[in-house]
Amino acid sequence: MRRHLLLLAALAPVLLPGAVRWNDSLRQPAEWYAGEEARAIASTVLQYQSPEGGWTKNTDLTVPPTAEYLAQKPSARAPTIDNGGTTTPLRYLARVITATGDPTLRAAFERGFDYLLAAQYDHGGWPQFYPVLKGYYSHITYNDNAMVNVLTLLRETAQAQAPFAFVDEARRARAATAVTKGITCILRTQVRQDGRLTAWCAQHDETTFAPAWARNFEPPSLSGMESVGLVKFLMEVEAPSPEIIAAIEGAVAWFETVRINGLRVEDTMAADGKKERLAVADPAASPLWARFYELGTNRPLFLGRDRVFRYDYNEIERERRTGYVYLGTWPASLLTKDYPRWRAKHPRP
Repeated sequence: MRRHLLLLAALAPVLLPGAVRWNDSLRQPAEWYAGEEARAIASTVLQYQSPEGGWTKNTDLTVPPTAEYLAQKPSARAPTIDNGGTTTPLRYLARVITATGDPTLRAAFERGFDYLLAAQYDHGGWPQFYPVLKGYYSHITYNDNAMVNVLTLLRETAQAQAPFAFVDEARRARAATAVTKGITCILRTQVRQDGRLTAWCAQHDETTFAPAWARNFEPPSLSGMESVGLVKFLMEVEAPSPEIIAAIEGAVAWFETVRINGLRVEDTMAADGKKERLAVADPAASPLWARFYELGTNRPLFLGRDRVFRYDYNEIERERRTGYVYLGTWPASLLTKDYPRWRAKHPRP
């Protein structure tokens, strides 16, 4: 297998400077995907496909895999749904297949599509990595919209939306079933506080469905970030059930309750010449939301690599303040635009 990939890498076309990079690969005009450059990138994408059918993350798939990459431990290039792993390659291949009808690419797409379906737990959630790796990777993963990205791709496929109209009827039916199961999982994991529906953690235990730990600075909590993607996904259900409507209303009410006023995040340069990021008081600042809210109290929560719960953003170490996003405006457009539009479409009885 490795010798085969090395040969493919040697034969693959080399992209010229200024060519389309992977981060821009889904933003090209439709006609571009029928061209030589798009097909060359697709050939390279196939070289990264795992034996299970998925793709790894944080990798430039326009550049053929090097000997060093192939020499890594399998876990270092394991297939995942995190950070656009698998879903982005599938979306790219679908565009080229739609433009060219290439049967080799279609076969690779089907393997990747089947990988997503196989990775789903019976209860409807997805782990971050499949086959499942040890540690928090087995949790139901909402982090960085991983599961929402999968469900969105599957729903578009089930509805034969572009660029997935070429997918066969049997796979579309399986995708529809997977989406239904995924929604059931989302509803099941929404956290209740004092009987009221609130939000979700970035990851939930795959057995108990409770909010769970990930990295040391990612505690069991309610997420002001990932919950936005989940609510937006539920809002796109054409005929929402009473349970879906209640989930949306509960989360929106929670977002309103936990908004942080009078605070802004300021990037500066510290006396030592290094980047600094601090939260400063500002009565005129737009509302912020915390990425983590403490379970039971809804207090904004900030953890560094020491795993200590803190309630003041400025108390965690500078490396984390400048290297991770703890405060943001994620729900703002949801509350001011998406929710009013959804509510108008689905008025209360």
